[in-house]
Amino acid sequence: MSDVKKVVLAYSGGLDTSIILRWLQEEYNCEVVTFTADIGQGEEVEPARAKAKAAGVKEIYIDDMREEFARDFVFPMFRANALYEGEYRLGTSIARPLIAKRLVEIAQATGADAISHGATGKGNDQVRFELGAYALMPDVKVIAPWREWDLNSREKLMAYARDHGIEIDFAKQSKKSPYSMDANLLHISYEGDILENPWNEPEEDMWRWTVPPEKAPDEPTYLELGFEKGDIVAIDGKAMSPATVMEYLNKVAGANGVGRDDLVENRYVGMKSRGCYETPAGTVMLKAHRAMESLTLDRGAAHMKDELMPRYAELIYNGYWWSPEREMLQAAIDKTQEHVNGTVRVKLYKGNVIIAGRKSESDSLFDESIATFEDDAGAYNQKDAEGFIKLNALRLRIGAKRRK
Repeated sequence: MSDVKKVVLAYSGGLDTSIILRWLQEEYNCEVVTFTADIGQGEEVEPARAKAKAAGVKEIYIDDMREEFARDFVFPMFRANALYEGEYRLGTSIARPLIAKRLVEIAQATGADAISHGATGKGNDQVRFELGAYALMPDVKVIAPWREWDLNSREKLMAYARDHGIEIDFAKQSKKSPYSMDANLLHISYEGDILENPWNEPEEDMWRWTVPPEKAPDEPTYLELGFEKGDIVAIDGKAMSPATVMEYLNKVAGANGVGRDDLVENRYVGMKSRGCYETPAGTVMLKAHRAMESLTLDRGAAHMKDELMPRYAELIYNGYWWSPEREMLQAAIDKTQEHVNGTVRVKLYKGNVIIAGRKSESDSLFDESIATFEDDAGAYNQKDAEGFIKLNALRLRIGAKRRK
C-alpha cells in the first residue's frame, strides 16, 4: 500500500463512495482525487464538490459528459442495433468505458499512481471499469475496496460512517430506495430487494421515468425522426444534438409508457441476475433505426450486421469497448451507415413504438415500380423466377432422388 501516493476515485458523493474516500485515506495513507461525471443521471452532481472539500480533497473534477456519452458511445452502439441476449439495451455497460477513460485521463494529468471505483466483487462493472483502464493505461494500479474490506452490508457501512464522522444524511438514507440503481441518459436500472426473486412482479412505485402503459394517454404521439449516417439528428424537423435527442425521447416516450424491461441476464462473472430497466429513448431509437435501415441498407449488409450484432453486444456487455475486435466491428458497422439517411415516423401508444412510415429521398433502395402488385410495365420479368427456383432446388432434388 505504501507505493500509492495518490489515487483517482470515481466519486458520486453518496454513502458508498464517501466511505471509500475516507477508507482510501486511512488504509493507503494517500491523497485522493475525486472525479464525478454527469452522464444524464438526472441528479445534481455539484453537491459532490462540497462533500469532497469537507473530506480534505484538494483536486476535484466534476465533468458534464452528456454530449460525449451520447455522441461517442451510445450513438455508435445503436448503429449496430445492439442488444445483449436479445433484450438488454446495454444502458449500464456503455457508460463504463467513458468513465474508465476519464479516470485514466485524470490519473495521467495529476500524476496519480492508481484509480479506484465502488463496484462490488459480484458484478460486471468491476470488469468493465478495469478492462477499460488497463486498455488505456496498461500499468495503472486499480483499487477496488469491495474486494478488500469487510464492510459487506449496509449496516456496516452506516456504522463506519458514524464512527468516522462522515457526513451522511442518515434520515434520508433510511428512506432510500431499497433497489440498487444506476442511471444515465440511456437508462435507469433496478436490482435487489424483491427483484432478487425472479417470480416477483416489480412494484409500480419503483419505476421513475415511465408511466404504466395502461395509464398512458389514450391518444398516440407521433414523432418524425431524421437520420444522417445512422444517427438521429432531428426530431419533427428540429435539429438536435445527440444528448438533446435522448433527453427529449426519454421524456416523450416515458410519458407514453414506452421503455420498460424485466430481464434475467447472464453476468460475465458467471451468475444469473434479474434486473429491471427503463430505456424510453433507447427503445424508440432502436426501433426507428431498424426501420431506416430496412429502406436504405442492402440485404447482404443488413443480414451480416445482424449476424455480427450479438458478438458486438457481448463485447460491450463484458467490458471490451476498447478492444481491437470491438473497434474492428465498429469500423465495419459505421461503413454500412453511409446511406442510412432519411426520416422515420413513429407512433408512441401505451407502451408501444409503432412504425408509421419511413422515407429517404436520397438513399432508398425501395423501388415501387418493381415491388408493385399492379402492372409494372416490364420492370420485372416474372418468368426469370422459374430458372432461379430450379437452380436453387437442384441440390434438394438430387438429395430427394438419393433418398428414394
